Amino acid sequence: MTTPKIAGTLGEFLQWHRARVTPEQTGLSTYGDRRRVDGLRREELALLAGVSSSYYTRLEQGQSRNASPQVLDALAAALRLDETERLHLHRLGADGAGPRRVRRPAVEKPEPGLLELLNALGTTPAMVVGARKDVLAWNPLGHALLAGHLPADAPASPAIRPNIAKLVFLDPEMRELFADWEAKARADVGCLRLVAGQFPDDPALAELVGALAVGSSEFAAMWADHRVTTCASSIYELRHPLVGRITVTEQALSTADTIGQRLVTYTARAGSPSAEALVLLAQLTGDAARQYG
Repeated sequence: MTTPKIAGTLGEFLQWHRARVTPEQTGLSTYGDRRRVDGLRREELALLAGVSSSYYTRLEQGQSRNASPQVLDALAAALRLDETERLHLHRLGADGAGPRRVRRPAVEKPEPGLLELLNALGTTPAMVVGARKDVLAWNPLGHALLAGHLPADAPASPAIRPNIAKLVFLDPEMRELFADWEAKARADVGCLRLVAGQFPDDPALAELVGALAVGSSEFAAMWADHRVTTCASSIYELRHPLVGRITVTEQALSTADTIGQRLVTYTARAGSPSAEALVLLAQLTGDAARQYG
């Protein structure tokens, strides 16, 4: 039996985006014709991308798998994709052609270089997150800010290691933490789908997506959107149980030798009430840093 592709197919991605671009946005004239859908027709997208309608139809239906980078770029431009979406389109177009993607190991370990950075951050809340959004390590403030209700040493044990996506969709306390939960959830799904395009053959990632789809109808609906987002920077308002409302900037750093792993930090604007709240949280955390030494 063929295993469904966790990242989706090239055809699914094209069809989803084609349905969300109107002829008016591209400058095409409809001459008042009646349309069953608001999006572009296949022949219209083919015209905009400079390919034949029959070729594009085969591409969307999965009957042709040899789209050149130039064709994919033309389709990306016609669909008004951003750079993240364009790169994802290229990954989907390359799937099945050439060498298979690198598989992530079944159990990830935090990269030493990222651990050094984590330990050097001091009073900045931070964590090391794996490709599948597993928390591989966190510092005391990172733990206190996002998941103080969980054991501090949970990331050290693969059996109980927290997973950000599971926490967001399945943990009531994490849902309560984010004032705009839906924005956080959509960002995590878009990031997870982007990672799935990088590691389409990862069975552990497929298992995670399946478990989330079964456990959360909201995740299943968001996953069906085919949206992809960078795992880079976002601003969130938190409703923290100890220090109240905090506005933080979540930023992710990755390096060339840390495939899929990211150092995620949470900062607040200097001099703001949120920065003061982080100082208070550090004081409440007390000497917890010693247990990480």
